[in-house]
Amino acid sequence: MRRSPPGSLLVAAAALLVLAACASPTGKSGMSFFVTSAGPGKGGDLGGLAGADRHCQTLAAAAGAGVRNWKAYLSAQPVGGQAGVNARDRIGKGPWQNAQGVVVATDLAQLHGANNISKQTALTEKGAGVNGRGDTPNVHDVLTGSQPDGNFIAGEANSTCANWMMGEGGAAMVGHHDRMGPNDSAPAKSWNSSHQSRGCSMDQLKTTGGAGLFYCFAAD
Repeated sequence: MRRSPPGSLLVAAAALLVLAACASPTGKSGMSFFVTSAGPGKGGDLGGLAGADRHCQTLAAAAGAGVRNWKAYLSAQPVGGQAGVNARDRIGKGPWQNAQGVVVATDLAQLHGANNISKQTALTEKGAGVNGRGDTPNVHDVLTGSQPDGNFIAGEANSTCANWMMGEGGAAMVGHHDRMGPNDSAPAKSWNSSHQSRGCSMDQLKTTGGAGLFYCFAAD
């Protein structure tokens, strides 16, 4: 029986280790959740849900995670005979992890319950932290247009900046990515449903601690 030289066995073993390492979903290659490092620049006018999704995809691609199907965590209200859209229904089933490989939620139930979203884990697509309460500038207001359960807000006209097509006036529901506010109330600590903005322009968003940022999740 022919035996392989010891050196060739070592080379083969090393190659297998390299392949295994490449397949391991860690770091940015396995990222499935992030806060946008920047918005499109028009306040609450994100170009609708489709425009927000494209922005998520573009940022993810620049960070090396463009192979995933990225969706913005945003709700839309019923208008013109069209049904409302729930943010929770857009983002797949989980689990989701940040750019450092830390899992923020295993499924939709945990995401809208006892999740692991905090200032330490709600990172950008680049793996950087996002300024929160106590930082300058504070940009912890994250656009969602959603209730705590991830559904759209029925009967409220000013919660989605006209379904993310308005960059002046109006209002949007925002969450606090750092889970901090002026008090210890549940809304102040909510990642997705803290309070309404004072308007939809960049200047109006800034007055309550926002910069037009939003959450992106890999839906596949």
